[in-house]
Amino acid sequence: MLHLQPKHLPKVPESVFLLIGIIGMISYFIIQLQSVPHIPILLGIMVMLAYGLLKKMSFSQLQNGMIQGAQTGMAAVLLFFLIGILISSWMASGTIPVLMDASFLIAGGPWFYAITFTITAVVGIALGSSFTTAATVGVAMMGVAQSTDISLAITAGAVVSGAFFGDKMSPLSDTTNLASTVVKVDLFDHIKNMAWTTVPAFVISFILFAILSPSQNMSGRELSSFQEGLIASNLMHWSSWIPLGILVIFTICKVPAFLSLTVTSLTATGIAGVRGILPWGNLWGIWFNGYTADTSNQAVNELLTRGGMNGMLFTVSLVLLALALGGLFFVTGVIPAILARIQHSLRSARSIIVSTALTAIGVNIAVGEQYLSILLTGEAYQDMYEKAQLAKKNLSRTLEDAGTVINPLVPWSVCGVFLSGVLGVPVIEYLPFTFFCLLCPILTILFGITGKTLTPKSAVNEPSLKNIN
Repeated sequence: MLHLQPKHLPKVPESVFLLIGIIGMISYFIIQLQSVPHIPILLGIMVMLAYGLLKKMSFSQLQNGMIQGAQTGMAAVLLFFLIGILISSWMASGTIPVLMDASFLIAGGPWFYAITFTITAVVGIALGSSFTTAATVGVAMMGVAQSTDISLAITAGAVVSGAFFGDKMSPLSDTTNLASTVVKVDLFDHIKNMAWTTVPAFVISFILFAILSPSQNMSGRELSSFQEGLIASNLMHWSSWIPLGILVIFTICKVPAFLSLTVTSLTATGIAGVRGILPWGNLWGIWFNGYTADTSNQAVNELLTRGGMNGMLFTVSLVLLALALGGLFFVTGVIPAILARIQHSLRSARSIIVSTALTAIGVNIAVGEQYLSILLTGEAYQDMYEKAQLAKKNLSRTLEDAGTVINPLVPWSVCGVFLSGVLGVPVIEYLPFTFFCLLCPILTILFGITGKTLTPKSAVNEPSLKNIN
């Protein structure tokens, strides 16, 4: 969307009013009316089309804006379909059931939420993908919570927090590489500098999850009932670990996510076919419709009936609508006008850091795409960091603190829609418990205001960090 710049920008008050009005309408429909987000976003598209026509823009220009906006999400859309296939094939091969069974052993002890947060964080760093982490280990942990009296909202908050800690700190993560590349910072310098905000956020989040965790061990009878149900499903087998092992190896070898998910899904399907879990014709059918469990335990059936491309259509349609709306915000000049005004009003290093964070958050809310929040904000603020004599790694850190981790907190965003669908918990319900995602922008803004941990440009090559006061 970077090239969707109109010749004439609207006035800033007009842009702000329009942006806040549409976001307010979407929020009202989702929170107050309990509507699916597709409807208010479609209404927002209609409003923006009417606005563009009133500004004497041709319909072809507006249509091009919607198309260009939707195109930015095509990579994510294709990945969503593959993840739907991965979940269904991993169910049939027994990979997710064996992960669930291992999770049941952990869940029998205390600190369940803290352990969930830690496990997903470690796996997230290893895989470098919040989506894959949530769709595999996250689904397993949600299955444990679903089988007991544990809060699904808090468990989902722990899964999202851990997955995005990994996404943020892994050298394999696409957002981490994007943030460092956009502002031309060494990848590992970027990761090290993020530790100033990420480590405190992790520690505080772990403590909060530990406090919220059930004080007593969960019922052994309840857990054993589900473990017996998993065993009775005949899905679990030593070969069930093979797809997970292949995924880990591919990740270490830095094989692209699309290829990794494709190979592991084919492997899982082959394992299920060889073991005779389903006839071969039906196995290919679950790629679209998802895996349907058929055991004598209804609760286990609900845990294992998941996945498929069809289950991702809700997510895909919402992502395309949200990005089309974002394209209209750009082609009409609404967002460019606000960004241009912000650039001219900043003077101090503190105001630049705070404004960078708020801009990244704002783009996430307005457009619903974390890549664009990093790209747009990074491009808009690079010159200001140069003039303020701030090292560019301050910018890359802020982009991740307020860009990457905010996307799963927006109900109509790419990450928010995907995670709510995979975990089965609405964004509004898990949002208060995504402690890590909430703490990162707060800490980066706090450090920006105080000047602590900010590196001046002259200190980039020095071994220690100097503070700007």
